Amino acid sequence: MSKHHKIDYIEWPAGDLGPVREFYAQAFGWGFVDYGPTYTALSGAGLDGGFDADVTHATPKPLVILYSDNLEQSREAVIKAGGILTQDIFDFPGGRRFQFSDPSGNELGVWSDK
Repeated sequence: MSKHHKIDYIEWPAGDLGPVREFYAQAFGWGFVDYGPTYTALSGAGLDGGFDADVTHATPKPLVILYSDNLEQSREAVIKAGGILTQDIFDFPGGRRFQFSDPSGNELGVWSDK
C-alpha cells in the first residue's frame, strides 16, 4: 500500500523536553530518540511522532503530518484546493516539508524524504 497522502506522523509542541520524555516514559513506557536540543522523536509508541520545543517551528496544537511521494505536487494541490500555506517547503533532518491550514483553520504538514 502506498504511503502517499496518508497520515504518517504526529508532532506535539513541547516547552521543555526533559519533563515530556520523563512523563511519557513513566506513564506509557515510550522511548525517545533526540535530534538536537529541541526535538525528540517517539520510539515504541505504536505511531511515529515527536515533540518539538523550538518555538520558531512548533505549532500551538498537535500537528498531523502526511507523507508525499512528490512534495511540490502536493503543495500545489493544497493551494489549488484552497489551503493556506503557513510554512513553505523547508529542510529538516531526514527530509523536507511544508505546513498549511485547511478551511476550518486546522494546521497540517506534508513531508517527503525525496
